Amino acid sequence: MKSVAENVWTLRYPLPLLGNDLGRTVMIIILESGKLVIHSTGAFTDSDVAAICKLGEPAWLLDATLFHDSFAKEGRAAFPNIPYLAPPRFDSVADVQSRPLSPAPAEWADELDVVPLAGMPKVQEHVMFHRPSRTLIVCDCLFNLGASGSVWTRFFTRYFMGLRHGVGMSLFFRLMIKDRAAFKESIRPVLACDFQRIVVGHGDPLEHNTKTLLIEQLRAHGLSPI
Repeated sequence: MKSVAENVWTLRYPLPLLGNDLGRTVMIIILESGKLVIHSTGAFTDSDVAAICKLGEPAWLLDATLFHDSFAKEGRAAFPNIPYLAPPRFDSVADVQSRPLSPAPAEWADELDVVPLAGMPKVQEHVMFHRPSRTLIVCDCLFNLGASGSVWTRFFTRYFMGLRHGVGMSLFFRLMIKDRAAFKESIRPVLACDFQRIVVGHGDPLEHNTKTLLIEQLRAHGLSPI
C-alpha cells in the first residue's frame, strides 16, 4: 500500500491483457469522519483487507465504470457488509448487487465529488474528485503505462491503444464515445475541479501539469468543451 497524498492511499494488482499487464489501481480515501471509501475492486488478500482496516472504518466500496467488473465478486466477498456503489447496469454486467454511485452519498459532501461522463452508454465512467488532496480519480479516461517495458508492450500501447509514450486517452476509450456533444458537456465539471494530480485506474499517478495534460488530450481528439 502506498500513500499518494494526505488521506489517499493506493494498492496495485496485476491485470493481464494480451501478454501485457495493464494493472489495476485501488484507492482508499479517508474521509474526515474516519470512514473509508474504497475506490475500485481488486484481488484483495486477507492481509490487504487488514491493512485497509488499519486506516479507518471501511464504509463504501465502489467501481466507477461498467468496464471494471473483473474483480467485482472478489471485492464484494472481501467487504460483504458495506454498500457497493456502481454505475447503472453494473449488477447485470458483474453479477453482483450494487447501489447507484450518483448522486453521491450525503456524507461525502465537501470532500468527494462524483461526475458521470455522458455519451458513453456501454462504459458509464464516473470521474471523482477528492477536494482536500486536490486529487482527480479516473478509471479508463486516462492511462499512464509509461514508455518502458518489452518491445511488445511498447508496440501494444503505441499502436493498439494509441498511447504515445504510454500516456493519454486510449483509442478504445475514444471509440466508446457515441455522443461527442454530450461527452463534452459532461467533462466541463471535471475541468472546473482544482486538481493537481490524477490517479488513473491503470498505471502510475500523474503528478505534473495534470490539468494541461487532460486538456491537451481532449483537444487532440476533438473532445474539449473549451
